[in-house]
Amino acid sequence: MTAGLGLARTQVESAIVASRLRAVLVGAAGVGKTSMARKLARDYARKHPRLTSHWVSATASARDIPFAAFSHLIDVSGGEEPTTLLRAARESLRSAHGLLLVVDDAHHLDTLSATLVHQLAVTDNAHIMLTVREGEPVPDAVTALWKDSILSRHDIAPFDRRESGLLLEQILGGTVEDVSTVRMFEISQGNPLYLRHLVDAALGTGSLRQVEGVWQLRGEMTLSPQLTTLIDAHLTNLPEPVRSVLEFLAIDDPLSVDDLAALTGIDAVDAAETCGVVTITDRAGALYAHPFHPIYTERVRSSLGLLAMRRLRKLLAGRMSVRAPGNLSTRLRMAALAMGTDEPPSADELVGLSWEAMRLGDLALGERLARAALEQADGLAARLPLAHSLSWQGRGRDADDVLNPVDPDTLTQWDLMAWTLPKAANRFWMLSESEEAVEYLRQMRARITERGALHTIDALAATFAMNAGDPSEAVTVAKGILAADDAQDLAVAWASAAATLSSARMGRFAEVDGLAQRGLDAAHPGLLRFTIGLGQTLALIMNADVASAEHLARHYLSFSEFQQPGRAIGEVLLGHTLLASGRFGDAVTLLRQAAAALTYTGYSWGPLALTGLAQALGQQGRAADASAVLTRAEASHGMRSALYAPDLALARAWTLAAARDLRGAVASARDAVHAAVQSGQDAVALRALQDCARLGDTHGLATAVRLSDRIGCVTGPLCVAHLRALAAGDGAALDAVSADLETAGLPAAAADAAAQATFAHQRRGDRAGEVASRSRASRLSQVCGAPATPALEQVLNPMPLTGREREVAVMVSQGLTNKAIAQRLSVSVRTVEGHVYRACMKIGVPDRAALASTVGGMHGREGTA
Repeated sequence: MTAGLGLARTQVESAIVASRLRAVLVGAAGVGKTSMARKLARDYARKHPRLTSHWVSATASARDIPFAAFSHLIDVSGGEEPTTLLRAARESLRSAHGLLLVVDDAHHLDTLSATLVHQLAVTDNAHIMLTVREGEPVPDAVTALWKDSILSRHDIAPFDRRESGLLLEQILGGTVEDVSTVRMFEISQGNPLYLRHLVDAALGTGSLRQVEGVWQLRGEMTLSPQLTTLIDAHLTNLPEPVRSVLEFLAIDDPLSVDDLAALTGIDAVDAAETCGVVTITDRAGALYAHPFHPIYTERVRSSLGLLAMRRLRKLLAGRMSVRAPGNLSTRLRMAALAMGTDEPPSADELVGLSWEAMRLGDLALGERLARAALEQADGLAARLPLAHSLSWQGRGRDADDVLNPVDPDTLTQWDLMAWTLPKAANRFWMLSESEEAVEYLRQMRARITERGALHTIDALAATFAMNAGDPSEAVTVAKGILAADDAQDLAVAWASAAATLSSARMGRFAEVDGLAQRGLDAAHPGLLRFTIGLGQTLALIMNADVASAEHLARHYLSFSEFQQPGRAIGEVLLGHTLLASGRFGDAVTLLRQAAAALTYTGYSWGPLALTGLAQALGQQGRAADASAVLTRAEASHGMRSALYAPDLALARAWTLAAARDLRGAVASARDAVHAAVQSGQDAVALRALQDCARLGDTHGLATAVRLSDRIGCVTGPLCVAHLRALAAGDGAALDAVSADLETAGLPAAAADAAAQATFAHQRRGDRAGEVASRSRASRLSQVCGAPATPALEQVLNPMPLTGREREVAVMVSQGLTNKAIAQRLSVSVRTVEGHVYRACMKIGVPDRAALASTVGGMHGREGTA
């Protein structure tokens, strides 16, 4: 519902009241959405006096502080997992007579606050009204409220982040990752002129660069000389007291009017509002000042010298310290502010807060706090959180440099264990020394006798075993740790993550939920949850609950907010779920930017992103793109990602299928089955057998029967039925399999089964069955974005050629010479020439060049990866 369509403001208000104030008001700054929300909330509360009403204002500067917007309403204690904190927050806001909650500027909510609002809206049926500034990046949990029709959206004025992203792609001539688009949009607020100048400045400093075909923004944002001149022209004419207001807001945003007035004088705050450089909002009865446009405070901040910054921070910290910090969000904010003064928090306090920040997924803040602690006290206590934060950000060399000055011979057994973990993990993942890391961990374990410390060492060893391709060993070791009553939370977290993913890939689905919950209940740093989520989503997919798998993947993605590499890892998790559901276009977008973001880290998520991307591109028929990605996937594969050897073989299979090398594709799919069976990954083997069936190969029927009987899941019998029907050439049975696969949430497999049914009916002369199956295959193909799998292409885009003639014709269209084709197919050049001649005759083209043009036009679906 948009105001731009002529709907009067009173009609918008009536529609919002009719929805019982379950609405999102979207508009540019100054259009009156906050005033409308306040009026509607006041009137509604007057008519329903028993409701408990709360007004919450979110702010940009507190976006990285967990529960910052709700800090005046809920108490956040430290040391708890986000899921536990969310549950407690919901309980504290519940009211016996109903809740009326208004969130002003909801686009600035931190991840946990956004998730809390989403949960209240979904589960409690509360009266929730949000205002969102048009064009701002919005948390996924908030966006989902109107996308899923939980709250009605009312646009007061048009402009969004997507348009800025499109403009960025036009300026740069290529794909821009979501995280970078968000960062540039936050500064430009969608202003095209500002955005263009920001791009120019970032290109000039090298902070904006293209990696694997994706533009990424890293490091600090700077303003171009032209943009600086433009902003200075406005700021130079401001009175000095107004400039002082902006300087404090450049340090921290927002600030209460009371604090600003105490620091600059109330007349200065009043003048700043009058000049239009700040806006004043009401948060639960208290007035707060915000910069009118972030570009103003960016420019002011860049013009401040180090001494000026320290002076302003000290004055602000001193003013705010008169109020005792009552919750974790406030303590984190105060510590971040005081770090830049000559009276920082103590080293012990900084270390504790660093771990707390990382437990909530904020690795950048964790790093800053740990560095500040290390400046005060050069000891292991500060080096450990700093090394962990660097390692989890993919900066393995930097993490190793932090730990190297410590002499392990001087450490207690517990400290030796704590020091060994990041050292060994770095070598395994980040430094490409996986075999050395396993041996190193074994040697360090021999120096430890404390039982509790050994559990933590063994938990990492279990994770090594899993990644190295031995999930059975990982589960055995992990379960021993989980059964111990003296295992620390970190050991439990590592062990449960390894056991969850290993059990899921082995097909032990009944154990997945319990193992996952053990890890999620442990107080541990946040990135392990994605490993747990990968196991959970696989179990859901194998039990034909793809919708729940996607919902869970999006839930995990929301915890990463817009910080790398957590965001990219979450995108890999979601991308593989979308791949399973046949949404290849969306999967390609996510996996491509995730793979680029993970290029310079050692995470095994990087190779996994590439294998998924190659599979998606291959099923889209984009042979050249898939081949290029497969090359990268093979180059990055090693011991750290040996668990995903079957996935890599499937990537190779679909890449070859896109190149119309069906024999090679089938051989690679069989390799995937063999690799999975050999490593005990029964569930993965069953998924590979399903792909074999889609490629027309029934060789693994007996294996599928055995695996399906052994692991017991919904998709197992579907795979067996598909292979049996295909082997029998039974069109009716293939139709039934197609219907069951669609119901199971696997439309791509369903489309291939329908295409195979078309041929089965055709061979038996069943014209009616043939037409019905072809129609079904066409419909399912459109659901998946019109993929180009071998089965679908033969039905929906047929050529009057034999299989080998078709294969040769496609290679001709890809530019291969007859000699190259002969070498690939292991036949003579004369044989290839014969196939080319017959293909030209059947299609009705005069020569090889025309054949290439015609076939390329029918199958040329190449894009950029």
